[in-house]
Parts: sequence; C-alpha cells; structure tokens
Amino acid sequence: MTIKTITELQAKPGQRAALLQIMEGVLASMKRMPGFLGRTTYEVIDDPDGVVEIAEWASPSARELWMAGAIHSGELKTLLGSLATPFKAINIRELD
Repeated sequence: MTIKTITELQAKPGQRAALLQIMEGVLASMKRMPGFLGRTTYEVIDDPDGVVEIAEWASPSARELWMAGAIHSGELKTLLGSLATPFKAINIRELD
C-alpha cells in the first residue's frame, strides 16, 4: 500500500536555504532505498523559514526501514541540527 509522509520543518531563522541544501543530501540516501517513490518540497508562503516535504513510499515499512538506517548512521544529525524546532511528520494513505 503506497503511503505519503508529510513532514513540516522549521529552519533556524534566516537559514531556509541551508536547510534545503542539507535536505538534498538526505534525498540522496532516500533515492537509494527500495520503496522510495519520490518527494516534493514546498515553501511555506507565510513563513520564510518553513518547509514542507511530501514523500511517497511503496509501504510504511519501506519508510520505517530508511528512517531507522538514517538515525543509526547519524545521517539525520546534520538535518536535526539545522532546525529551530523538532520536525513533525505524519504518514497518510488514500482512502479506499
């Protein structure tokens, strides 16, 4: 079952461009993960430091496996260090 993960990220003040660059590095590892289908990044219109990413995965387990590996390897450490607040992520799927 295909899922989408909506992730809200808040860069440190004035650092959205740096956050986007870090996110591109994270994307490289996502692309290597079986089950990753793609992602789109959006700017938050009324927040110059806000970013929303919507990623598509073949299954919840594919995303969980990538996330566990990214945490274990320390890959997300740089991303987390660039945030003003912890990110929020929700997994969604289309209703039948």
